[in-house]
Amino acid sequence: MRIWAVANQKGGVGKTTTTLCLARNLAADARVLVVDLDPHASMTRAFGVPRQPPPIGTHEVFVAQTPSLDGLSRTTAIERLRLVAAQPALATLERRSATQPGLGMALQRALAGVADLYDHVLLDCPPTLSLLMVNALAAADCLVVPTQTDPLALHGLADMLRTADMVERSRKRSLVRAVLPTLYDARTGSGQRTLEHLYAGYEGLVWSGAIPLDTRLRDARSIAGNAPLSGRGADAYADALAWLHTRIAAPAATPAEAVAA
Repeated sequence: MRIWAVANQKGGVGKTTTTLCLARNLAADARVLVVDLDPHASMTRAFGVPRQPPPIGTHEVFVAQTPSLDGLSRTTAIERLRLVAAQPALATLERRSATQPGLGMALQRALAGVADLYDHVLLDCPPTLSLLMVNALAAADCLVVPTQTDPLALHGLADMLRTADMVERSRKRSLVRAVLPTLYDARTGSGQRTLEHLYAGYEGLVWSGAIPLDTRLRDARSIAGNAPLSGRGADAYADALAWLHTRIAAPAATPAEAVAA
């Protein structure tokens, strides 16, 4: 089972869209579990899970004594893809962690119980450095960082990679990193310059393509449906996934990341 954390410490970079598109492509021929770790629950809403009553899901991983992650999952409209829903109560976990030791490894322990049930698990992280993101990074084999091709997004990328370094040292095993340029508008000089900066400043970590702006990917609910994905954005995500498989298979062949100026 391969565990992917999709994370960035900046919001609005296409994180949930990236998770959905990668999950859909993986589910074409594999068993996939998506775990929504964001209290805003955008992924959960995309799959049509109602807010009320609050669904069972990720929160139980941290508050139940012996949570069964598969028991918390639900079917989706996409064959071979299941979802563990998020709840607003996830936002309260930071306070709980002060009095309940061991929460930093709760997700990793829960994932160990489904290792034989899924081929891939995708963790959709909140856009903040928090207990939830640390849980995801502690459990993941690969960190995928969607990065909007905008100058301000580069700061979020640098912060995210520093956090990954910190968690990697703590867990004492490697964490493969991969950066996906997203929301790219080739018509703007700013987008072009940011993409060039990504390639130059993070050589080897960054996919050589970019996910273009595509109106067909604006509605996460349509991506979460069972209609075929099409368009430039969908094709780009399929190409990005092929690169990610290569990146994960041979991480040592890639130079260590540079620190962006």
